[in-house]
Amino acid sequence: MTSDPSGIRADAPRIGRFVPGYATAVIDERAVRAGAGILFLLGGVSFAAAYFTGRVEIMQPFGMLFLIDMLLRVTAGDRWSPSLALGRLAVRGQRPEWVGAPQKAFAWWLGFGLAAVSCASMGVFAAPLWLTLALCSICLTLLFLETAFGICVGCALQARFGRTPPQYCPGDSCVVEQPTPTP
Repeated sequence: MTSDPSGIRADAPRIGRFVPGYATAVIDERAVRAGAGILFLLGGVSFAAAYFTGRVEIMQPFGMLFLIDMLLRVTAGDRWSPSLALGRLAVRGQRPEWVGAPQKAFAWWLGFGLAAVSCASMGVFAAPLWLTLALCSICLTLLFLETAFGICVGCALQARFGRTPPQYCPGDSCVVEQPTPTP
């Protein structure tokens, strides 16, 4: 195992990177939150335009962008995601906050699934506007929680239903403190 001068291992994983001092691949939470904020902003504008015009077609380009972005993250890797690239650019001068990449991958698969259902409702199934808006509001809510509060619902679900417990959660939220006995 070799590393470049920055100390990052050369055998990089598909999602995240190996950083000295961490037992698993990690990803910069600041960049992830910035990317979620970018998607939330674009999605919110698209959602509002569809709501006020009553036309679902306005949301279709954003739906496809979101779907492709999530698909790139989980299949090609986070380095190929346009929103994460913009997020990294936005926070490039800040110190990284490393969090576990496996739970982010789980969350992104959830995002991909929600995007696929939402896009199918807009196109193939020609669902009514209210249903499409309801599905999209779930995605927007998850993006808002991630960007505004650092709450990764997909990470929490991975902790609950995944085979392995998450490591390196934002704000140490996956560390369970043992109660200290009182005298």
